[in-house]
Amino acid sequence: MYEDWTLITGGTVIDATGADPRRDTDVVLHGDTIVAVGEDSTGIPMPPKEQMRRIDATGRTVMPGLIDVHCHMTYGEARYEEEIDLYTSAEMRTLIAAANARKVLRAGVTSISQPGGSYYIGVGIREGIKAGLVQGPRMSAAGRYLTTSNGLTDWFPDSVGVPDGNIGTLTNTADAMKNEIRHQVKNGVDLIKLADSPYGDYQAFTNDEMKLVADLVHQLGKKVTIHARGPGEVRAAADAGFDWIMHGNVMTDEGIEKLVENDVTLVPTLLLLANLGDWPELTGAPYPQYHGARRMLEKSVESLHKAHAAGVQFAMGTDTGFAVTPYGEWHARELELLRVYAGMSNMDCILAATANGAKMLDLEGRLGKLLPGYLADVIVVKGNPADDLHVLVDKRNVEIVIKDGVVQEFPDDLDMVRYHNDRDPLIYSQTELTYDMVTGDNPDKPYSVLPWSMTDGLEIAHEIDRSQQALVPEDGAVHD
Repeated sequence: MYEDWTLITGGTVIDATGADPRRDTDVVLHGDTIVAVGEDSTGIPMPPKEQMRRIDATGRTVMPGLIDVHCHMTYGEARYEEEIDLYTSAEMRTLIAAANARKVLRAGVTSISQPGGSYYIGVGIREGIKAGLVQGPRMSAAGRYLTTSNGLTDWFPDSVGVPDGNIGTLTNTADAMKNEIRHQVKNGVDLIKLADSPYGDYQAFTNDEMKLVADLVHQLGKKVTIHARGPGEVRAAADAGFDWIMHGNVMTDEGIEKLVENDVTLVPTLLLLANLGDWPELTGAPYPQYHGARRMLEKSVESLHKAHAAGVQFAMGTDTGFAVTPYGEWHARELELLRVYAGMSNMDCILAATANGAKMLDLEGRLGKLLPGYLADVIVVKGNPADDLHVLVDKRNVEIVIKDGVVQEFPDDLDMVRYHNDRDPLIYSQTELTYDMVTGDNPDKPYSVLPWSMTDGLEIAHEIDRSQQALVPEDGAVHD
């Protein structure tokens, strides 16, 4: 038996080239490489198929592993921003990220890009996965977002400043931007991310600043992306030579033309907005959050449809890492959203989730397709995503995950475990307690100072005293 050779037989192959699915097509893997798909092969000698390790995929779909290019491993399924920036130590963030990485892989996402996060934890997780210390998807990572006082991630008042644990770092001058880029590259990042205005209401970075950033990042051999929801920053980033753009909710025709002209990939990242907007009664999201998310989705329809029609390349990103977008749960829902909000076909969506994401891992021509010579990241799925994208949304349909040619194994209780910081923000009330709120329509309505009578209150106090006395040893000493 040739243990380093694997035959996946009998399945319907989606190779992510845009070709129609091929029924009853064999796939051969050798080590971490795809050697043959059907009659196509790399040409290297192969042992007899009956002597290979065998996976029967009859009645299943065999396709490349998914690539999520907007996945924040250091956010830790945060319920509020301070949980990310303040209340979770660097050490705990690292451990939580390592524990959650396998959930992403279990969902069939074999590669991710983390466009920003706390400290250099993403770099560490990337290296831990490479070294086999952590089970998770292959990964590229940015450091902290570069932002301005008018951009996303400068959350706190100037009197507080920007905490070291913040996911962004303040760069209000050209020199500050260059300094931060140089330090991040020194510390091992794969890409630099800028954070423009939160909702695209204005352009926070100037055109010259974006050009300066893109030129220096490329000079140092790295990639650059940006959080850009509005028309000004989208066009400026495309003009400046950014490699891909996150969001692009509102774009002008000229901005879309620039994306096509400069071959800039768009990563709409609709999942966070949709999960906030669709299920506030389940998540408890406050009105400004879910209402704003719904409005942003409504604004996105026209621009995304135009961009797709113009030939802009799309990739799948999800903003996974918040409590409303937990690891391993919703990645493929982004594809259903792209179909609705951008008018993409099922196959277009599959390409967005596979081949089009290879650029963000710096592995174009090596990752994201089921072709001879490509990396052996493969999933075997119950159902056919080319007919129904929803089969990828339910992770139970992802029956086998292969990364680098190795069939991955996961604990049965993986999806049952959630990790959170125990410290919550100090909240005194959700509203102001007024006199009228207590008395209602009757200002003379009596109310008690305590929810019990004075007699009952004295009895409670005596009972507490008796209980405390019972805890004191007979010798009266205090013992450690």
